[in-house]
Amino acid sequence: MNEALFLTMLQKALMLMMIISAPILLSAIVVGLAISIIQSVTQIQEQTLTFVPKIFAAVLVLIVAAPWMIDIFTSTTKEMFEYIKVFIS
Repeated sequence: MNEALFLTMLQKALMLMMIISAPILLSAIVVGLAISIIQSVTQIQEQTLTFVPKIFAAVLVLIVAAPWMIDIFTSTTKEMFEYIKVFIS
């Protein structure tokens, strides 16, 4: 296996992982920040208060973005298999 092609495939796999996980993580961060600001303003220091809204936001984003995530995943997987075909022949 060519080292450059292996590194390219590894880079694509890592980028795919970051692209797919970014919407869920960003929504959880934004919701957590908003809840933290509300907690600061109201002086409610309950640690478990941010847990449920973060999960709800992450699940909501996952439901909305699932078709896009599946599309990106399948297209990148097809591209990776094309690279494998090049190696074999």
